[in-house]
Formats: sequence, structure tokens, C-alpha cells
Amino acid sequence: MDVAAALEDARFDARQVSRHEDLAGDVRGPAELAEWERIEQLLAAAPAGTVYDPDTDLVVRAELEADAAAAAAREADLRAVARVAARADELQALRELGTLKQTEPRTGDEAARDELTRRASGYVQADVDGWLAHALAAHRGHYREPAAREKAAGLLSPPVLAHAALLAELARLMPDSNVDQMAFAARLATTEPEASGALAAFLARVEGTQL
Repeated sequence: MDVAAALEDARFDARQVSRHEDLAGDVRGPAELAEWERIEQLLAAAPAGTVYDPDTDLVVRAELEADAAAAAAREADLRAVARVAARADELQALRELGTLKQTEPRTGDEAARDELTRRASGYVQADVDGWLAHALAAHRGHYREPAAREKAAGLLSPPVLAHAALLAELARLMPDSNVDQMAFAARLATTEPEASGALAAFLARVEGTQL
């Protein structure tokens, strides 16, 4: 590789660009010139007769590794988006079959819930929110794990979390109650999530004083 010739060409191009105001914002030329100047300095510090080889250039290798890592990250992001979309499709199918309530939630369903809401132009999906709240309150599916329940606090909306907290306390106070008897909890949590959360905390204290 004739580094000297390439460097001279880059300098010539830079001079040409400097004469045209409409090209003043071009960053590719200066970056190319800086790279050739770096290579020239690299060879100047190397033993006489050294031929530049990009495969042994640590800077180039680092850039290639960074590019590969970025590409891998983008691919991982695309796969994650595809998984969320596929799960949202599955949940939608379960809704249409009327079997969503019996479905065990799993890791990533919080994102699928958000995807369903996005598809509905931001409208709250009450059945999906209720399903997740009941699962969280009863520790079903991946919510059996304390870490998953803790993580849900940062993934689910305040109404869903308040609904789950209220359901959990009501179930402790009235173990024989059924879903229909606690339908009011969803309405309270949707309209007054902060008050519902406070009520759940109060019920927990009441239960504690009765033990």
C-alpha cells in the first residue's frame, strides 16, 4: 500500500474541499486525512522497510471489533423486538379465544403488554392489565420468583401495580373470595392508583395488627 501517495491524495482533497463553502460540513474528508496521517506516523516509528498491514494495526482491529460488537448489539435488539411482537401476537390470539385469564405469564410479558397498548394507539388494555395484576398478586408464572416481582415494579404501570397490591391484600383478608367479588379493585386502581396503593398498605397494617 502506497501510504505516501494516499496521504497526498487526501491532503489534495482536503484543500479542494476547503475552497467550497457548501462542502465545509463534510466530515469524511478530514477523517480520512487524519487516518492517513496516523498511518504515516505509525510507519515512521516502525523499522525501515515496514509495510503497512491493516490486519496488524491495533487501532483498525479495535475499530473492527467495536463495529462487530455494535452489529451484534443491533442484531440482539432486533431479535428482542421480534420476540416481543411474537408474544404480543400470541396474547392477542389468547384474548380472542377467551383463554387469556388461564394463561401463565412469563418473562417479557410486561413488554408484550406495552406492545399491545402501542398497537391500540395508547389505549389501556384493561383485560391484559387485569390478567397481569391477578398473576402478580397470586405469584403465578414468572412472578413466582421474588426477583421478577421486584422487577415488575419498574415495568408495569402504577394502576396495574396498585391493582395487584390491592388484590393481594384482599385475598389475604378473605381467602375464599373469587375474582368476580374483587372486580371493584380494578376500577379503583384504574381511577385512583395512588389511593389504591395506600389502601393496600393500610389493609396490610390492619392484618398485621390482627396476628
